[in-house]
Amino acid sequence: MAHAQLDPAARQALAVKAVEAKTRKNLTWEQIAGASGLSVAFTTAAVLGQHALPADSAEAVAQLLDLDEEAVMLLQTIPTRGSIPGGIPTDPTIYRFYEMLQVYGTTLKALVHEQFGDGIISAINFKLDVKKVADPEGGERAVITLDGKYLPTKPF
Repeated sequence: MAHAQLDPAARQALAVKAVEAKTRKNLTWEQIAGASGLSVAFTTAAVLGQHALPADSAEAVAQLLDLDEEAVMLLQTIPTRGSIPGGIPTDPTIYRFYEMLQVYGTTLKALVHEQFGDGIISAINFKLDVKKVADPEGGERAVITLDGKYLPTKPF
C-alpha cells in the first residue's frame, strides 16, 4: 500500500544521511541509480526526497548506502514535493534556473501554447537528462532535456 508523508522533515533528514553516506563511500549518483535500476535523474530526485522509490529500488539504495529499515520505508513514501523554500533561491546553480525561467518562462509558455493549445507539461509523466558536451568555441556546455507529457486543459 502506498503511504504519503504529511511532514517533509523526516524525508529531508534522510536526504542528509543519504548524501553523507554517498560522500563517505565516494559514490556517484550514476552508481546509486545503477543499484536502483532507475534513471539517474529519478533516483537522485528520490534520494533527495522528491519521489518515492519502488520497494526493490528502496532496498537496493538503502543497502548500498548502509541505511536502516526505517530509511527503506521512508524512501518508499510519497513525499511532500518541493525542494526550494519560498523566495528567490540563493544557491548560484539553482538561481540560474530561476533566472532562466524569469527570462524565458513567458517565451516557453507562448511557444508551448502555440504548438499544443491550452494545457500544461507534466512534471509527473516526465523525463530529465543532463549531459556535458564540448563547446565548439572552447570549454563545455550543459545540455538539459526536460521531456514532459502534454496535458490539455479539459472544459467541464
